[in-house]
Amino acid sequence: MQRKNIEGQTKGLNIFEKYLTVWVLLCIVGGIVLGRVVPEAAGFLDGLAIRVGGAPVVRIPIAVCLFFMMYPIMVKIDFGEVLKAGRSIRPVGLTLFVNWAVKPFTMYAISMLFLGTLFYAFIGPDAVDVVKVPFGVDLPAGASYGVGKIIEVGETRMWQIPLWRSYFAGCILLGIAPCTAMVLVWGYLARGNDGHTLVMVAINSLTMLVLYGPLGGLLLRVGRLPIPWQALLLSIAIYVALPLVAGYFSRKWIIGVKGEQWFKERFLHVLTPVTILALLVTLVLLFLFKGDTILSKPLTILWIAIPLFIQTTLIFALGYLLAKVLGLEYRDAAPSAMIGASNHFEVAIATATVIFGLSSGAALATVVGVLIEVPVMLMLVKICLRTQKWFPKGPL
Repeated sequence: MQRKNIEGQTKGLNIFEKYLTVWVLLCIVGGIVLGRVVPEAAGFLDGLAIRVGGAPVVRIPIAVCLFFMMYPIMVKIDFGEVLKAGRSIRPVGLTLFVNWAVKPFTMYAISMLFLGTLFYAFIGPDAVDVVKVPFGVDLPAGASYGVGKIIEVGETRMWQIPLWRSYFAGCILLGIAPCTAMVLVWGYLARGNDGHTLVMVAINSLTMLVLYGPLGGLLLRVGRLPIPWQALLLSIAIYVALPLVAGYFSRKWIIGVKGEQWFKERFLHVLTPVTILALLVTLVLLFLFKGDTILSKPLTILWIAIPLFIQTTLIFALGYLLAKVLGLEYRDAAPSAMIGASNHFEVAIATATVIFGLSSGAALATVVGVLIEVPVMLMLVKICLRTQKWFPKGPL
């Protein structure tokens, strides 16, 4: 008899989730080919934007895709369950500690070590990335800003920064975005506590409203990429707060009209593929712009993937070890470790595109996080299953 998750549905990897790495690779190829066949498409889509002071602040096609990446996650949040989370203080406390007190800083150190030192020569000491001028920066062309300078590209002011630091910025945005909704699948496959996993997804989404902006601003500023608070606030407002509010009120309305059973068994079932479909469309758009970079430097993805892989496995090992030290039952230990290891790549992609632009190296780095998510997390699931005897089993 199969276990049921907290939403009352049998949970496992659907075709989109199981082959996510394949779909991502196809989108990379599709985006590059489309950019070659229809080169004017990138310029047209880039022009569909809301502008402030002549600078594009929100690109409409991406904003629509990113909203539909986030909304299906947010509509699943049951605030009643979140309020009950205090009863499980040890697993909740462990997850919050690893996600917010450890993970952002290890990501900074690991990405700085690899991208800024070990792979520096491979990426190119003189290679630069021309990204958006962050919202809130009003400097003339020729002015220095952070580690780069403001330049003019046509009639638009842009920010020229070292290419490796652009990749570094994307890694940071991933490192401060713990836990995607797909962690519900990883927790289920590892035979973990589905209730705890779902509550922690909700708590992390709410915590991001408070901590994502300040942590991102701090680490990027230390990395000599100062981002004004306005830019971070705009990203959080559009891509976290707006879908959260929409999810809360639509959930309340749908349950009131159709009932909770219909919401869980019908509505969520239809909604499940929407996040990944929106993600895949976003990736096609992104690689419309990044095709030349990938073709000219095909090892770029590898240089980014290595520090992300090390970060993921390190955070998993730390969370799993601390769960053992705290004496957690296996059903809480497994998802607690994987919640920290998994990245909320939807938020990271959204923030990178809002702050640095769709064609930036930062946006590319967040996409590499998507590329390695499934194979790495499935590896960690297998590790959990083989080591579950290390922990008390607790009630089934």
